[in-house]
Amino acid sequence: MAMERGREMLTIGAFAKACRLSPKALRLYDELDLLRPARVDPDTGYRYYAVEQLEQARLVAWLRRLGMPLAHIRQVRALEPSAAAREIRAFWARVEADTAARRDLATFLVDHLSTPPRKDTHPMASTNTLELRYAARTDIGRVRAANQDTAYAGSRVLAVADGFGPGGAPASAAAVEALKFLDAEPLTAGSVLNLLEDAVQGATEAVRDIAGTRHEKTGDEVTDDIGTTLTAMVWTGSRLALVHIGDSRAYLLRDGELFLITHDHTLVQSMIDEGRLTPEEATAHPQRTLLLKALTSTPSSPDLRLHDAEPGDRYLLCSDGLTRAVPEHTIQDLLTTIPDPDATTAALVEAANANGGPDNVSCVVADVVRTDGGRMRVQ
Repeated sequence: MAMERGREMLTIGAFAKACRLSPKALRLYDELDLLRPARVDPDTGYRYYAVEQLEQARLVAWLRRLGMPLAHIRQVRALEPSAAAREIRAFWARVEADTAARRDLATFLVDHLSTPPRKDTHPMASTNTLELRYAARTDIGRVRAANQDTAYAGSRVLAVADGFGPGGAPASAAAVEALKFLDAEPLTAGSVLNLLEDAVQGATEAVRDIAGTRHEKTGDEVTDDIGTTLTAMVWTGSRLALVHIGDSRAYLLRDGELFLITHDHTLVQSMIDEGRLTPEEATAHPQRTLLLKALTSTPSSPDLRLHDAEPGDRYLLCSDGLTRAVPEHTIQDLLTTIPDPDATTAALVEAANANGGPDNVSCVVADVVRTDGGRMRVQ
């Protein structure tokens, strides 16, 4: 221990023991300008730290134990305590969302590997097959100056994307475009998730290119303020593979009951999951639109899973312009009472606009129907 101009100084070894960071870590943090020593001996290069730096060092150690990247720690250290606390809370919510996604994938893999293959996995396995009847619709709404949503429905691919930021419209379009190649040929349940994951990687790269192009044109820093949500399903002939990131949604109507089959990647949803907010309180929360995950220039893990389909199932994919404007019971009623998918999408958009149309609204409706020798059978 040494004294310098009234300041109590610690050698790097003593400081490392006090803050529970290794000397190697302290040297790295010095090089990264994350935690500079108070003094470096000009002759020996030996590092000395002030006692008052212990609190900063312990904060760095705690954040590293949380798994926070060093660049993020540097940002947190520069904030006032209350702002730093909010940033740590948001970071941990993202960690929990990622953990939940990996847990869902692990559950799927256990089920997938434990269940014997279905005989109708390939759509050509029988003359008595399942097919989709589908329709897609997007609308600017009553308030927005432009439509940043994209909706698509094909014989195998169903997708809704809700773009945000100055490049939101091309971002949502690029994300959906990256999936369309899956519409070209039949897929098996065993391969579709890997193909879908590759497609999402392509979508992420497309969004990154859009953000980079804007950076070149404007000189703005490349950030995550340009991106899109993505909720999509790919038909294998007996199952639907789901990919989801953001707060667009997918619903299943089966036997008259409506089930939400996606989980919103939002701050308020994480607070609901933790019991810190009720669903009713979430509708009025000032940060209710804050996304924890989306397709942006920074890679993020989407939810991936397979759903077994049954004849008579009806699926709805939609942007939050529908779910924030139309109560769920009204959505269920429209899905239940209007048999034609195209007429259903029109009615859903009309309902959103009748309630003020505060956002762009997009939806895809797809019915699972059985065909017999190429002829469609009414369920």
